Amino acid sequence: MTIALGTPDTGGLAAAADALREWQAEGAPMQLHPGDLGWYGRNGPHATAAAVRTWSRAGRILAVGLLDGPGLVRLTTAPDVRGDEALARRLADDLSDPAHGVLPTGRAAVEAPRDALVREVLGERGWGIDEPWTPLCRDLTGPVPAPGPAVEAAGPDRAGEVAAVHRSAFPGSRFTEASWRAMAAGPLFADARCLLGRDERGHAVATVTVWSAGPGRPGLLEPMGVHREHRRRGHGRAITLAAAAVLRDLGASSALVCTPGSNTGGVAAYVSAGFERRPEIHDRYRSA
Repeated sequence: MTIALGTPDTGGLAAAADALREWQAEGAPMQLHPGDLGWYGRNGPHATAAAVRTWSRAGRILAVGLLDGPGLVRLTTAPDVRGDEALARRLADDLSDPAHGVLPTGRAAVEAPRDALVREVLGERGWGIDEPWTPLCRDLTGPVPAPGPAVEAAGPDRAGEVAAVHRSAFPGSRFTEASWRAMAAGPLFADARCLLGRDERGHAVATVTVWSAGPGRPGLLEPMGVHREHRRRGHGRAITLAAAAVLRDLGASSALVCTPGSNTGGVAAYVSAGFERRPEIHDRYRSA
């Protein structure tokens, strides 16, 4: 049967998110999570829908991609078709040809699960291996140590503080209070919680948003950041522990996060909060 490439409208985002929820499972390789769509929602519902691609066969979604920045698509598939050759070759065709409306001309990168056949097919077509990313996971079947009273839930009245910490933590970020409100207004935020950490003087110093995929499934931290003037003081560990505790309360089986391998400080903060490293992953890329 024919595999169809599509771009959902705002109403169709729910189907893509539902598929992503179903594909989250313990022991699965790091992959696109419904929380990634939720975090992209800071750009508004129309921009989010326009950034999503789906591949379907006989009415069933087989793969979902998110155009998460210039020349980058983050992609995953239903677990039972991850080794499907017809799907892998169709994905590679669509990813490689700018006329198909997925990736533009020039340098491009594809993030896909480590066991996805499309990675091999892209390699056969000359796509190289990019810089490493470090996935980490914390099991949530047991209790999570209390991080202390300096972490609070962040609602609309704290959106400005969250945005300010985020911009400090991620240079070049354009995240604003309006961005936070757009994200929080999206349907995926119903399964999310935003947290704000403070120091002993009450200054906002760290923030994280966590995304549930439903009870019994892995949840995601996206993003976590510490204000650049307040690093190396334990704030990253504290808010990461708080994030794990919130995900456990939401019924998540584990907490996931993925950060550039070069982010040694971030990796250290996650490890100190009980996260374990998983094997590094590499995007596939083409130089032109």
